[in-house]
Amino acid sequence: MKSPYRFVRRFFIFAAAIFLGGCASSWLGSRHLLDRWPPGAAPAEVGRRVAENFVARKLAWEGGEAKPVDYPEVCAGYGALTVARLTGDQNLQARIIRKFAYLLTPEGAAHLPQRAHVDDRVFGAVPLEIYLQTKDARFLALGISYADAQWQHTTPDGITTEARYWVDDMFMIPAVQLQAYRATRDPKYLDRAALTMAAYLDKLQQPNGLFFHAPDSPFHWGRGNGWYAAGMTEVLSELPENHPRRARIMAGYRTMMAALLKYQSEEGRWRQLIDRPESWLESSGSAMFAFAMVTGVKHGWLDASIYGPPARKAWLALVANLDAGANIQDVCVGTGTAYSVVGPDPAKQVQYYLARARKTGDLHGQAPILWTAGALLK
Repeated sequence: MKSPYRFVRRFFIFAAAIFLGGCASSWLGSRHLLDRWPPGAAPAEVGRRVAENFVARKLAWEGGEAKPVDYPEVCAGYGALTVARLTGDQNLQARIIRKFAYLLTPEGAAHLPQRAHVDDRVFGAVPLEIYLQTKDARFLALGISYADAQWQHTTPDGITTEARYWVDDMFMIPAVQLQAYRATRDPKYLDRAALTMAAYLDKLQQPNGLFFHAPDSPFHWGRGNGWYAAGMTEVLSELPENHPRRARIMAGYRTMMAALLKYQSEEGRWRQLIDRPESWLESSGSAMFAFAMVTGVKHGWLDASIYGPPARKAWLALVANLDAGANIQDVCVGTGTAYSVVGPDPAKQVQYYLARARKTGDLHGQAPILWTAGALLK
């Protein structure tokens, strides 16, 4: 004979599950969702692991490659410096700075980026971050030289002639201009970033909220959209409420974030082609989207009850895809526009994106993990 207490016990377990589920839902809808983590997923711990991974690497030129500092190294250096600052790790900070200080010497200057190109100009973001953390005027002068050189030649509407209207540009251009603003508080740098961001929004954002890689490559490449999401996030973090372009950029940002909710995978990441279910899960774009969502929730731009859970889900998925050496898996290799490689045929363009190689530990993916860790720590 079954004990009547068994049914009573089941009733209380069921009632407790309902109660705790309701409590969890309430908690999950709060901003605290991004403050409490299971073992191994705390942003400070993950951020330090990935930053140490960066410090241990040689920059490309140190490894014998005949090229200057490359933009993925810049993006990762910027993220690692941010994590060092937010965790108060002065030893880590000093070691990161040493990686770049050699560039101030006559011999090191040979490895500085020289092209009038967005991928080279973004280098200025790192010396400007070092200046912000150390007040060493040598780094200020170096960083400002890149920000000002980018606007040496402009189009009739005031945008740098380096603008290609590739979606990638919307991190590369704002990053250096915003850092120049943070270092000097001169509003011309902020205005440059906002002007360019608004112009790209009008040209590249689609009615579904996502972005084409470029007008001649009309597909929603994951990391390309990630560059834009991260760029808008950085710009909005500095634009004052009364800035004439803030409303336009905020509208574009919120439209994009709403679109991303529809395409997040059950695992937590997004795909190489965001809206193509046959596409593989890609980590660099996913980390950039996580950075954008986390920052939006923390600043109150996004409803925490709607965007907090997917932001958390994305972070936990990314942490789960770090190997023992803090290398993120499933990172798309460097990718130009499909048109520039395979021409105008839509089928070939789709296949181009889907067939891109995946790497583990590529700095295109390491960098936004660091940005997201920093956003969670703020």
